[in-house]
Amino acid sequence: MADQPRRPRTLNDARTEAEAAFKKTTTRVVEAPPKPAAIPGVKELVSLRIDQDVLEHFQEGGPGWQDRINEALRKAVGK
Repeated sequence: MADQPRRPRTLNDARTEAEAAFKKTTTRVVEAPPKPAAIPGVKELVSLRIDQDVLEHFQEGGPGWQDRINEALRKAVGK
């Protein structure tokens, strides 16, 4: 078999091939981070800004106002 003559490569051909090879090896499929499993009954400490009148409404019932806010939020999200 006779070797066929190669056509001379231009700078643009080499650059295009290099960019394509680089892109192929560096491009990753973006995966969503796994959602942490919610553990029933475990509460998380958060800082939350609530209108003063809303806070007073829940505090009027005395102790347990945070639990009442939590219950109202559960109803709002349909749980």
